[in-house]
Amino acid sequence: MVKSIELTSGLLVSGQPQPSDMAALASAGVKTVVCNRPDGEEAGQPSMDEIEQAATAAGMKFVRYPVNPQTFPGPDVDTVAKAFDSDEKTFAYCRTGTRCANLWVVSRSPSDRRGAAETAHALGYDLALSSRSI
Repeated sequence: MVKSIELTSGLLVSGQPQPSDMAALASAGVKTVVCNRPDGEEAGQPSMDEIEQAATAAGMKFVRYPVNPQTFPGPDVDTVAKAFDSDEKTFAYCRTGTRCANLWVVSRSPSDRRGAAETAHALGYDLALSSRSI
């Protein structure tokens, strides 16, 4: 199974998973998969469609919210915040997990962003994308 880092008790972030990782994530209690990676960033990268199909087959919901440094934080941060704050275990991915961590920080309320940034930074994430919102 793809290695993930726990940002909160209900939110795991990771680099690119494979479709074959979806069944193991579902077995680990994940209910929602959030894709923060646009298709075609790298040759050989599984598409969102492939991951969504495997996630759905494993009984999980799939949320598409791809961003890159030019489009960060995307058109509707509230959508990704709802997925990140779900009562159900959520797994978010991008190329390395860094965009996911930055999106999580930006999706916090203004009063909670500094604490979220400290958490993500302590876990080793570069917060350059979200730094303008902290």
